[in-house]
Amino acid sequence: QVQLVESGGGSVQAGGSLRLSCAASGRTFSANAMGWFRQAPGKEREFVASISWVSGTTSHAAYVRGRFTISRDTAKNTLYLQMNGLGAKDTAVYYCAAAQRHGVPLISTAYEYWGQGTQVTVSS
Repeated sequence: QVQLVESGGGSVQAGGSLRLSCAASGRTFSANAMGWFRQAPGKEREFVASISWVSGTTSHAAYVRGRFTISRDTAKNTLYLQMNGLGAKDTAVYYCAAAQRHGVPLISTAYEYWGQGTQVTVSS
């Protein structure tokens, strides 16, 4: 079993930055890919970014590319999401997820483990 705990959410003004963290733990952390998703009120959960845990290859959704950066620290079993240039449309609960499959999965059903989410609120 893998446990994922997000942190770093909060309230920020438009144009500001936040850095989300996701600490992974468990009997044996064996994910091959991790990702960030977000869900705004009344909307479907959507893909933000993913990373191959081994190679570091990344994929970012078009609507965050150039503003958000996913990264990981394999020694600390921690996933990050650096978010710059935040806007009101980025307001959502952000979830980290872990997958057994390799690559940079883009769809939520590819991930077996999920964190509880952290709220990001951007005011204009």
